[in-house]
Amino acid sequence: MPHSTKDLTSLIRHEAQQLGFSAVGICPAVTPTGLHRFHDWLDAGYAGQMQYLEDRRDAYAHPNHVLDGVQSIVMLALNYKSQPIPPLAPGQGRVSRYAFGELDYHDWIHARLKQFKKAIAQWEPEASVRGVVDTAPLLEREFAQLAGLGWIGKNTMLLNKQLGSLFFLAAILIDRELVYDDPHNASHCGTCTACLTACPTSAFPSPGVLDATRCISYLTIELRDEIPVELRSDMHDWVFGCDVCQDVCPWNNKSPISPHEAFFPASDRAPLELRSLFTMTDDAFRDRFRKTPLWRTKRRGILRNAAIVLGNQPHEDNVAALSRGLVDEEWLVRGASAWALGQHLPEAAPLLAARQKIEENEHVRREIDQALARRK
Repeated sequence: MPHSTKDLTSLIRHEAQQLGFSAVGICPAVTPTGLHRFHDWLDAGYAGQMQYLEDRRDAYAHPNHVLDGVQSIVMLALNYKSQPIPPLAPGQGRVSRYAFGELDYHDWIHARLKQFKKAIAQWEPEASVRGVVDTAPLLEREFAQLAGLGWIGKNTMLLNKQLGSLFFLAAILIDRELVYDDPHNASHCGTCTACLTACPTSAFPSPGVLDATRCISYLTIELRDEIPVELRSDMHDWVFGCDVCQDVCPWNNKSPISPHEAFFPASDRAPLELRSLFTMTDDAFRDRFRKTPLWRTKRRGILRNAAIVLGNQPHEDNVAALSRGLVDEEWLVRGASAWALGQHLPEAAPLLAARQKIEENEHVRREIDQALARRK
């Protein structure tokens, strides 16, 4: 016998808590109120190379593109906040907190979404259910706000009074009507602009608008090409992602540490030792990072980023690693290493000059030429 709307909602809320989620909110499956802002953002070119967003532009118009016949969305928050890492030593890079742990958060969450779906199938065998975590055409933050989980801050992150912004979002879509939470219509950022002023690359053209093409997270993860020269120094020691706008947010000062050890800092990533990466083969890189978020950028992306960070840390011990990068099979790595060696002049000048004579890739040759020109 089907459960009442009230009883099914209670069961779902209890299951979310049992599965370890930090907060749960429920909203109707409707066209998100911020859809026009998303379209404006795409039209402004702020998505950069994230073409998959443009390709699925129309699918974001309604959640029925994710689950046909959907009536309700259960929005789930999962706290991943951990203790900050110690100060970095030369040769180390900083990884965003969400990628600290021993496994990819997608795997952790998907396993629990599967359990969630099994539980719902026992209560409502005829229900159609789908669980998603940041891969479906769904404006998660919009629906989380509609479900009462928080407000969208000036840094475009969803903020919650208890959790701050250091949490993942996931969703359960179901073709059943549920009891809905009140939307969180108020903003609690006030006059604070800490996130906007702290951004190293000035990636916020206005409050609540992110130009992803200037964001360090985009540059180190989503961008597949060369990182723009004018932004490299501003990356500082960020080798994968960036937490600056969240680290300065007062709401994150008050938020609790996650109870889930899966998201605690792994000794080999918090911080990440960079020089040894240049000796890793594709197979070795795959073995080390295959089940972590760092796998998304593949070896060429991580080494490109590592070279930039080492270039931002001029130190004689970096030259050997970067010299290996200068002869790497990937032109993207060679180019970044050439730029980084250019920050180590004059001691790296002979290495660059020697490579200049045999380099065939026009992008890398340009990097070498520009690096050597700094001597003059």
